[in-house]
Amino acid sequence: MSNMIRGTLLLTAATFLSKFLGIIYVIPFNALVGSQGAALFNLAYVPYNILISISTIGIPLGVSKFVSKYNGLGDYQTSQRVFKTGFGIMGIMGTLAFLIMYFGADLIAHWSVGDGKSNFTPETVAYVIKLVSFANLIIPAMSIVRGFFQGNQSMGPSAVSTVVEQIARIVFLLLSMYLVLHVFNENIAVAVGYATFAAFVGALASCAVLFVYWRARKPHLELRIRQQTVRPAAMSDKTIIKELLSYAGPFVVTGIATSLYQFIDQFTVPRALEAIGQGEVALNIFGVINLYAQKIITIPMTLSIGLSLAAVPAITRAFFSNDRKLYLQQINQSLQIVIFLIFPASIGIALLGSEAYTAFYGTEDVLNPVIDAGTLMVWYAPVALLFALFTTTSSILQGINEQRFSVISLTAGLLVKIFFNIPLIHAFGAKGAIFGTALAVGIATVLNFLKMKHVLKFPVRQLAKRTILIVIFTAIMSAVVLLTKYLLGFAITFRDGQIASAVIILVCAVVGGAVYMILSYKSTLLERVLGNRIGFLDRLLKRKKG
Repeated sequence: MSNMIRGTLLLTAATFLSKFLGIIYVIPFNALVGSQGAALFNLAYVPYNILISISTIGIPLGVSKFVSKYNGLGDYQTSQRVFKTGFGIMGIMGTLAFLIMYFGADLIAHWSVGDGKSNFTPETVAYVIKLVSFANLIIPAMSIVRGFFQGNQSMGPSAVSTVVEQIARIVFLLLSMYLVLHVFNENIAVAVGYATFAAFVGALASCAVLFVYWRARKPHLELRIRQQTVRPAAMSDKTIIKELLSYAGPFVVTGIATSLYQFIDQFTVPRALEAIGQGEVALNIFGVINLYAQKIITIPMTLSIGLSLAAVPAITRAFFSNDRKLYLQQINQSLQIVIFLIFPASIGIALLGSEAYTAFYGTEDVLNPVIDAGTLMVWYAPVALLFALFTTTSSILQGINEQRFSVISLTAGLLVKIFFNIPLIHAFGAKGAIFGTALAVGIATVLNFLKMKHVLKFPVRQLAKRTILIVIFTAIMSAVVLLTKYLLGFAITFRDGQIASAVIILVCAVVGGAVYMILSYKSTLLERVLGNRIGFLDRLLKRKKG
């Protein structure tokens, strides 16, 4: 058990560090190429993320599951067959993804920017898409190797290779961009092309790490196969492939949800903004919304979703054990954790929209009255809660064996986004794209929740009561944050630059966060939501319990 916990913690820490690095690197990235470079980067990365997610999400998890299962039965030969079959599938899917992206780059680019009035020509966008497509050749097969190690209860290879991949990618990305722009004096398009190619470089670094682990573990794996005493399972390759693909489907759909919404923005935002007379900054606005602002709202989501989803395996066990009281309690707690942590965090970011954007990326896009990145942050920040709730409810549906409904709810959300995005942009400008995403994700989340309520006869009273309390405490926190920001305004504002904005955020976060946590603690809401996770606060505040 200790080895399992240690491995899980190691993998969780590595995933968090990788995501954290993925957020932080955009600060120097923005300093090098600005929001226009971010837009070009995102035009390539959004379709890449969709294809790489389709190629990798689910099947590696399936391989991990089956390898673990057959290892537990002592059938190491079948484990090896599952691995080899999955590796072959990933190799084929990766090659197909590469071919689709590379040879479809011109079509995707034309759909995205039309005749090139929005700063970049279709040829430039296609060039960047082609460079990122090469990563598809490596990453899918690499993910299967990680899944195989995980199935063997060995988390170290996945953890180390994940971090090494991200570090290698970011180092190559920033170094190559700096050299291209400031040493070789090339343009932004060339620099962003190298930035997208960094995904391939990072994948190579990860493969090198996994190869070293594989060489070290290979003799042990071969010895287990030679010493196997049980008869191998009578499964055809076709059966293995069918099971892996059926397992992967729902994970793929929920895993690419955010990228699909961004993909719709990619085809609609530049054209719609051009139609209302903002063509000159259309791509800048697209970059602000779908890369820079997205990274900021990811911060509270990363911190809280992992905590809530940790309960999903327990929900699955309780559901299939028919322990209704236990799984309803765990589902309630998962949803409450997300609302308790993300709602005040997203409102806090919204209240400090200009400061948050400036602290990360400077004042250029915030002070530009047409782009108005600060206002976009204000509207986009609360969408973090909707994304988090969609992810959590989808995972809960998977835990209760209703994962197929996630496909239906996401499809409904995507249709709403497709039909309403352009009209909303025409009505509200750039904010319309954010409203379209909020409406779409909100509808998908409500559908998930209604399905969960119908299947489980889920009682909502406790969740509703605590949500009302969270809203009240967040309102009090908001008043304190606004007052603190007003008082600080006599000395510094976001217009004074990144350091001043960071100071404002730090002071407001400490004051507002303290008020929210004290109210939650004194009312026992904190203890009821987080359970025994608040022992440190008991010790800190020395509260005497009767």
